[in-house]
Amino acid sequence: MFSRSQQLFHRAQQSIPGGVNSPVRAFGQVGGSPLFIKRAAGAYLYDEDGHHYIDYIGSWGPMILGHAYGPVVEAIREKVYDSTSYGAPTELEIEMAEQIKSMVPNVDLVRMVSSGTEACMSAIRLARGYTGRNKIIKFEGCYHGHADSFLVKAGSGVATYGIQTVPGVTAGVSNDTLTCAYNDVAAVQQMVQQHAGEIAAIIVEPVAGNMGCVLPQPGFLEGLRQLCDAEGIVFIFDEVMTGFRLAPGGAQERLGVQADLISFGKVIGAGLPVGAFGGKRAIMECIAPLGKVYQAGTLSGNPVAMIAGLTLLRELQARPAVYEELEAKTVYLRNGLDAALTAGGHTFTINQLGSMISVHFGPHAVVDFATAAATDIDRFKAFFHHMLQRGIYLPPSAYESWFLSNALSYDDLDVTIAAAAAFPVTSAR
Repeated sequence: MFSRSQQLFHRAQQSIPGGVNSPVRAFGQVGGSPLFIKRAAGAYLYDEDGHHYIDYIGSWGPMILGHAYGPVVEAIREKVYDSTSYGAPTELEIEMAEQIKSMVPNVDLVRMVSSGTEACMSAIRLARGYTGRNKIIKFEGCYHGHADSFLVKAGSGVATYGIQTVPGVTAGVSNDTLTCAYNDVAAVQQMVQQHAGEIAAIIVEPVAGNMGCVLPQPGFLEGLRQLCDAEGIVFIFDEVMTGFRLAPGGAQERLGVQADLISFGKVIGAGLPVGAFGGKRAIMECIAPLGKVYQAGTLSGNPVAMIAGLTLLRELQARPAVYEELEAKTVYLRNGLDAALTAGGHTFTINQLGSMISVHFGPHAVVDFATAAATDIDRFKAFFHHMLQRGIYLPPSAYESWFLSNALSYDDLDVTIAAAAAFPVTSAR
């Protein structure tokens, strides 16, 4: 007897490539059939078979206050009656830009888009137009969306499926995309010297979330900032994950390092398709219609998306204690998982900052993509299914960060820790 989710997955594969609209959802790394979700509320997901799960994905980040958060739902409900799109300016777009500027350090101008991929892609184009240079530096295992240049040695789904060379990405694009190991400033310095005067931008996840949660080591981001200043390179923070999650001002505020351009997504849309990029006035004024760097989007600044994201951002700004509460819960989970897995005889490491966390099975620290890829993926696969069977929904890939929401209770965390404590050291799927 097939479950409802299995039936839907089979049906989906007849009309959708691989049965999913984003690859990691297919459970390719962990095996088995994906769950089809019917609804969600607070910290819980409910699938098509009537099962419920404690959710540690949160739609990959945006549900920081939980699913179907009341004020956001009501704001959407009220706004949608005015129409779902105009293709013309609205006051809401101004309010959103002003809201971002009020929360994020060193942002003078903001351009709204419809996804994190668009935000990062546009920031790179802008950096190239501003500097008159072509090459960029990115980091192995970081993922900035599926634009061509970002798929070179990328993390997230690209790493999950072991895709080293992506068909459709031209040699020219690959040649202009230089990669270095995350947390290795010396390698970046050497790369910049080898391509003196050619580097338009360095783009980085200030806290990586696409090879698991990987923290910047002391001096890494500061070294990149100094190098960019010395060489006239645009420094870009990809805060699609970390923006408004690690602090009201994102990773810049939390880590005390400022970028020239910042891309946003996830939390900024409260679960709707929204992205943005912003930064220093001198750079942002190169964007059309002020400058010649062209960027456009029919649904950019969509009113329903704007009211959803604006409502969530205002809630977060009005409740700064949320960040302390979220971190306290995440530390509680980290400590509980550490004790449970240690008692079970497992070899592992846990990375955590703020409300981002990931568990890696293996004897070594995880500080970059090479060390993340050297962990025991089969053990993670077994752990994922062990937890899923006990009602815990984790990211279905060892290369993805978990995201906590403040809707999680300490009882939820205790259930999660107890499930981990029952994970046998000899288990296998």
